[in-house]
Order: sequence, then structure tokens, then C-alpha cells
Amino acid sequence: MVQSLPKRSDVKVEETWNLKDLYATEEDYNNTLEEIEKSIPMFAEKFKGKIDSAKAIVDALSEYKTLFEKFNLLGSYARLAITVDQTNTESQMRAGKFGSLAGKVASQTSFVDSELLELPKELIEEAIKLNSEYENYLVKLLEKKKYTLHPEVEKVLAAYSPTFDAPYNLYETTKLLDIAFPNFEVNGKQYPLSYVSFENDWEAETDTVLRRTAFEAFSSKLKEYQHTTAKTYDIHLQQEKTTADLRGYDSVFEYLLFDQDVDISLYNRQIDLITKELAPHMRKYANLLQKIHGLDKMTFADLKIALDPNYEPTITIEESKKYIKDSLSVMGDEYLEMVDRSYKERWVDFAQNEGKSTGAFCSSPYGSHPYILISWSSRMNEVFVLAHELGHAGHFYFAHQEQNLFNSRPSLYFIEAPSTMNEMLVANHLLKNSDDPKFKRWVISSIVARTYYHNFVTHLLEAAYQRKVYERVDQGQNVNAEILNAYKREVLEDFWGDAVEITDGAELTWMRQPHYYMGLYPYTYSAGLTISTQVAKRILNEGQTAVDEWVEVLKAGGTKTPVELAKMAGVDITTDEPLKETISYIGSLIDELEILTETIENK
Repeated sequence: MVQSLPKRSDVKVEETWNLKDLYATEEDYNNTLEEIEKSIPMFAEKFKGKIDSAKAIVDALSEYKTLFEKFNLLGSYARLAITVDQTNTESQMRAGKFGSLAGKVASQTSFVDSELLELPKELIEEAIKLNSEYENYLVKLLEKKKYTLHPEVEKVLAAYSPTFDAPYNLYETTKLLDIAFPNFEVNGKQYPLSYVSFENDWEAETDTVLRRTAFEAFSSKLKEYQHTTAKTYDIHLQQEKTTADLRGYDSVFEYLLFDQDVDISLYNRQIDLITKELAPHMRKYANLLQKIHGLDKMTFADLKIALDPNYEPTITIEESKKYIKDSLSVMGDEYLEMVDRSYKERWVDFAQNEGKSTGAFCSSPYGSHPYILISWSSRMNEVFVLAHELGHAGHFYFAHQEQNLFNSRPSLYFIEAPSTMNEMLVANHLLKNSDDPKFKRWVISSIVARTYYHNFVTHLLEAAYQRKVYERVDQGQNVNAEILNAYKREVLEDFWGDAVEITDGAELTWMRQPHYYMGLYPYTYSAGLTISTQVAKRILNEGQTAVDEWVEVLKAGGTKTPVELAKMAGVDITTDEPLKETISYIGSLIDELEILTETIENK
């Protein structure tokens, strides 16, 4: 039974993350904040107008890096504190204060890039020879030169940078504070409803009447906020369009893909191929769900149910540790030590409480350890979710050890490869250790429903919808709730065809996803999973050699492009082949589910 969520103050401390590893006390945090406020003007006085030699370049970047290591820790603390409880007034004020500081810091340090870009290329090359640690930063900066505006304009834009985050902050406030879901009723009985309970429990509820009624109640309340949410999103979109135009990009797409280091052809291919070639496989999966559950029809509200919900075990947080360590043991002792630390040192926030952000994420502040947010539901499925986030953690754990702050973060295109890799390793381990048809069916259905459905369907359909939105914005037009609803419904109907009834409320799914405020992010899930699927095959077939090469990829951080990183791991993403092979693999998994189902039913 789904329970109402407790207040943050009422959850078990051991199920929360320990932000004291960032700052032991609030006084320590405030002291560092004051130190940054004093240091930035001193930094500007020391270097502004004086970056005129290779040595001055290296000296400026060295101090710049040190300042931003401290600054990023401040930002991480402020953001992480509010994500676990949006209702906390102290956290709200702290986040607001940091936002104000961020604008000042960005404005007062914008001269660094502006002055570097005015220097002769030969001087930049001399600085790189003097200290190769800053090569990546300087090379990428030079690539941006033609899109960089006058130094004074850059200074003003930097000062306004926190304001550009306002739409996302407003979206989160509306979603997590203003929307209060009422209980819903079935057969005279009241059931509690919230964002967390709907996405963690009611979507996967085995009782069809409960599940569909929860979906209707959830959608009905979302609908009341559709116009405010659409206006918020439109403001964000118009900011991006204006920025792209001001900087001289040919399109919003070019602007948003620039930092990803990928050509638009890779972006379009990911969406077009999956939409076309994966749809038949997923429709077959939907038909199988309908058959096994004996549903009168397959609706959008039924797509998240488990193939065999009676078989899925519940699991405690402590029990999850053994599953994850056993599954990831192939990654080596250093990786397992990281997993151990994540449990012992409370890197993970497992608790469910009011005001906590939905979904799951990993934040990896440079100079500290990663932090993982999850809302533990005790379903075995959460092992895959936690393994996914530990994949992000492991990635930056290695990258931060090997790279400086400027070099540690890879392209967004590649960011989901290490996370989905861990999901594949969990699945491979579970399959290898059982011949029981029911268990194998549960594992494979978990891969399809959790790993591939989530990354190759949910996020991919978000990307297809998002592309329609940006195409409209690129033509100088705005969006509203009616347009966004129509785009989302069209994408869903095109993909699912006659296999799934896209019921009223399904079109509002766009309201649930914060990824739309993060550029062209949704498509990167399937891009990352395409890479990790192929590397997971290599690890199964080649063992340690493939593992060692993958670890080197993790350590490379952001020093290479996504194409180069994938190539290091033995995958050529410049061709259609890895994506086609991955889609074919998903199809084979669904075929195997049909065979296993027939075997089980005929016993």
C-alpha cells in the first residue's frame, strides 16, 4: 500500500546523504562563500588586462581553476541541499544567495576568456607547450571564438546567467511545491497520490483499476498547471533561441550541439532510426504485456507494469549492496572500493519524503565524492536504478582522479554510456547465475522495461518531441500548452501505432520531465546505451581486455570527443551499425520473452 510521504525531518538519517563531507558546518560554508566573494575581485585586479604572455596565461588559468574548484563545491552544496527538500526555507535562501553570487562571479571573471580570445594563436600554442594541462580548455575556447561577443557584452550576459536558470527553477517550484495531488478513490477507498508515489508505485501497480484511476487523477491535476508550465518552458526556449541568434549560430540545434562535440547527423540518426526500427519490437512487447495481464486493451497507463509482477522480489537497501557488488566485480577492486564507500559514507540519499526531487541523479562535485539521489521503493528494479547512478559516480570518480576541473567532464552525448553500462553488467550477472525460466524472464523483462524502455523509448520519445519543439522555435515561433500537447500526442501515436491506446492525459507527459531545461539531453540516453550495449558485449566475449579499455575511457573524462571515446572502447559511432545492432538486440530480448512465457505457461 502506498503511504503518504513523511517530512524530511522524520526520515531515517542513515537513509540520507551526508552533505557534511562538503562542509562540516553551515559556518564553514559561509566562510568559503565570503572567501570567494573577496578572492574574485583580487583575482580580477591581478590578471585583468595583464594576460599578455604564455606564463601569464598559465598563471591565470591555474588560479582560475583553484577558485572554481571552491566555487563549484559551494554550488553543489546549495543545490544538493534543496533537491532533497524544496520546502526547506533555509535551503531556499541558501540557493538564492548562491545564485546571486554566481552571477557576480561569472561577470567578474568573464574577462579571462575574452582576453584569451584576443591573443595571437601563436601565444596560445606557446602556453600549451609551457603547460599541457590547459590544452583542452584552450583548444575548446578557440573553437568558440567565432561565436564569442564583445568582452563587455560577455560580461553583461555572465552577470545575468543566474536569471537564465529562472525557468528551470520556476518549473521545479511549480512541480514540487505548488502541485498538491489529492487522494483518489477506488471502490469507496481513498489512496494517497504524489509525484514520487505515482512514478515509483502507481505506474507499476498490478491492480488495473487502481493503476488507471491513479493515472487519471495524476493527469487531471497536472492539467490544471499546463498553461503555467508551458509558459515557463516557452521562456526557456526563447532564451536559447535569442542566445543562438546573438552568437551567430545557424540554428538552435547548432548552438545546443556545439558543446556536445557531435554533428547534427548523429543527433538526427539517433531519433530517426529508433523511432522507425524499434517501434515494431516495442509494439510486440506491449502486446505481450496485454496478453499476460489479460487486459481488455493496452493503454498508455499500462506500459510501466511488470511482465511478471508476482515474481519481482522486494529488496532492502542493505541487500542491494551484494547484488551490485557481485554484478560490478568485473570492473575491478578500485571500482568496488568506490561502491563500498558509497554505502559506508552515505553518498546516497535513499529516503522518500515530501519536497524531494523526483527520479534519480548523480552529482559529482570536483574535489569531493559523488552524491546520488534516489527514492528507494524496495522493488528489485531499484537495483538497476542505483547501478545506473553508480555508473555516473564511477565515471567521475576515475575522471576526477586523472583530470583537472576543466578536463574532467565529457560531452553530454557520452555522459549516459557509463551509467547504462552498469545496468547491462547487472543484467548479465543475473542471467549468468540462473537457469530458472521465471527468473530469466524477470531479468530480461527488467532489461527491456527498465534499461531499454526508459532510455530507448521514454527518453527517445522525449527527444523526438523536443526536436519538433525546437524546429518550431527555430522558425521564430512560440509554444503553448495546446501545441506542446499536440506534439507529444503525435509522437506517442506514431511510435505505438494501434498497439497502445494513447489515453487522455498521456499528452501531458512533457510536463513531468526537467530534461527539457538541459538542452538536447534526452536523446543522449539512447546514444549512451548504444555505446554501452556494444561494450558490454565486448566485456562478455573478451573479458579483462575490454574492461581495461573501458576504465581508460572513464579516466579520459572530457579530453576527447564522443567519437574518440567510443573508438577507445572499440565502438564506431560514425556508422549506423552500433545502433542497428542494439535495436536488433532489443528485438531478440523481446523474442526471448515470448519464448520463455510460452515455456512457463506450458509447464
